[in-house]
Amino acid sequence: MAKTTALEFIKQVRTETAKVVWPTRRETVMTGVMVVIMTTVLAIFFLGVDSFFNAVVKLLLSLAQ
Repeated sequence: MAKTTALEFIKQVRTETAKVVWPTRRETVMTGVMVVIMTTVLAIFFLGVDSFFNAVVKLLLSLAQ
């Protein structure tokens, strides 16, 4: 296998980077907003699940006394 020089490697990286389709500002903002919304929804869901299990454990522990 032939070794690639540092200069050749940099040229290849530039060539491959030019092929990348970069997202627009609007696409980036919309994706960021969706991430924030989904993170908030999941946080609220897991808060509810955790609160439910907390109440169940407290009830079970109170029955054990």
